[in-house]
Amino acid sequence: MNSTPEPAGQQRTKPPLSEAAKASLARTHTLFRMFVVSVLGAFFVYQLDVNYLWLAGILTAASVALGVVLLVRAARLKESRLVLIGTISGLVVAAIMVLLILVTSLFFDEVREYQACVGRALTDKAQSACRIQLENSLPRQLP
Repeated sequence: MNSTPEPAGQQRTKPPLSEAAKASLARTHTLFRMFVVSVLGAFFVYQLDVNYLWLAGILTAASVALGVVLLVRAARLKESRLVLIGTISGLVVAAIMVLLILVTSLFFDEVREYQACVGRALTDKAQSACRIQLENSLPRQLP
């Protein structure tokens, strides 16, 4: 009934990394950190003020470039699954930022007026008036 536990087999341990593999992993992690900072920076700069749209565009372009480099490195070198998943998620955010920047640049004056209006609005009623003003200033849908 009571059986003695069998001795455990060899545990799976990863072989020690060579110096080149350690350097490659460190470079990938550095690129990933730069990628995360550029994606978050683009998002926060976009939220800050529409007058800094050019900076958000530069940061977004940098994040797309870094994301592609990281995607290639993660797929080719098979270094870290977390880096691969984080890169794909960051590239989705960067793609959304590209769309936001394009739409905002098309309606730059309207968005700038809306931000100025909301900055002056102290009540919910004033903020909703700003939103209505923005909706009225945007082109209507074709019938």
